[in-house]
Amino acid sequence: MSTLNVCVEGMGVWSPLAGDFEALKAMLAGAPTEAPPARPTASTLPANERRRAPESVLLAVEVAGQAVAMSGYDAAELPCVFSSAYGDQLISDYMCATLASAPAELSPTRFHNSVHNAPAGYWTIATGCHATSSAISAGRASLGAGLLEAATLCAAEERPVLLVCSDIKGNGPLGDMSGTKSSFGIALVLSPAATSRTVAQLELHLVPHANHALRPAPATGAWYETNPIAASAWPLMQNLAKGEGECTLAAAETLALRVVLETSA
Repeated sequence: MSTLNVCVEGMGVWSPLAGDFEALKAMLAGAPTEAPPARPTASTLPANERRRAPESVLLAVEVAGQAVAMSGYDAAELPCVFSSAYGDQLISDYMCATLASAPAELSPTRFHNSVHNAPAGYWTIATGCHATSSAISAGRASLGAGLLEAATLCAAEERPVLLVCSDIKGNGPLGDMSGTKSSFGIALVLSPAATSRTVAQLELHLVPHANHALRPAPATGAWYETNPIAASAWPLMQNLAKGEGECTLAAAETLALRVVLETSA
């Protein structure tokens, strides 16, 4: 078993019930919260880009902006890892339907926004970031895979790294397949060592061939079960909100991360 140690210096969250990490903490504490706008604000993007960008981009940029603002780092200097289980399901559904019925009418703009690294592209252009960026997918293990990728990069390069994981509501046959009924995003800024801005420390234990199911648990009706990233992130979000605890995240079919969290002193 291998271990990685990283620190959390910024967090961002967006869900239909909580528009940022403070709202999430209030919700977990049982306090009343105000629902966020129907579409993420994504204020990091220029106004013209916000109007044209699809929801998948707005969601990823929104949580990324929150996490970087909390961390105090310059977004232009942060390597970033973007992870999504299914990418932009709305555009994928549109493209499949259009190619089947009227392929000559396919929108070049929508095709441009359909690629899996579109959110990373919008983010790096808007922030002027020339550091390395990547976009990965591992189905329902996408959060664990993204955290493993970002933590490894953070430790290897000995520099802070931005992790963004998000999925939007599905549509059509793809939505039925994915079971994604709502949008959710989470972002973390990780650093290799504690600083004055550190809010939590993560000890990541790599567990090969872990018996950790990638299929969702039996439904309980909870809001986070309507999105694969949210379902994976729920135990970690609760631990981050209270400042302690541990959970296990699937990172691949036969790989998992046991995440032990402690509040920074």
